[in-house]
Amino acid sequence: MSTRYPLPELADLPEDIRQRILDVQAKAGFVPNVFLMFARRPAEWRAFFAYHDALMMPETVGRASNLTKGEREMIVVATSAANQCLYCVVAHGAILRIYEKKPLVADQVAVNYRKADISPRQRAILDFAMKVCQRSHEVDDADFAALHAHGLDDEDIWDIAAITAFFGLSNRMASFSGMTPNPEFYLLGRLPKVK
Repeated sequence: MSTRYPLPELADLPEDIRQRILDVQAKAGFVPNVFLMFARRPAEWRAFFAYHDALMMPETVGRASNLTKGEREMIVVATSAANQCLYCVVAHGAILRIYEKKPLVADQVAVNYRKADISPRQRAILDFAMKVCQRSHEVDDADFAALHAHGLDDEDIWDIAAITAFFGLSNRMASFSGMTPNPEFYLLGRLPKVK
């Protein structure tokens, strides 16, 4: 991994962080670079991943969301592409392919979500996410009405905006620090699993 900052050794990390990283490694088969990059500052790591989990896995904090896991990942991929964040496009693109079970969707969403093989509801979600990403000061009641027309409520709209804003932070941290995607991410979800 090319980075401008040295990564901490797993053995030197606080137990809670080390255990979470080992759990991720056991599930994924590798340690995503973001976990080690942020671990160099444990308090920030804890805050970052607490907010990440509350947004991307709301059930872990006792909250339901009408956004699917795939829709949440689409928001990350589209806005990360707008922010030119290679790490987040590649990493979350892999997760998007897996959740949607569509090997082409992440590339389509990253390059031009308006031409991607997604539903009108998903396109409306991404239209709003991109507006929050690029022109949040222009958001108005008409944007809410457009999402309501697709069955999304005000809490769903908050989720879209919060995911967009959170990953704006993540994008900038990944880009300035020189964080590169793990090679494993590039292939995930592209080919059917061998049984």
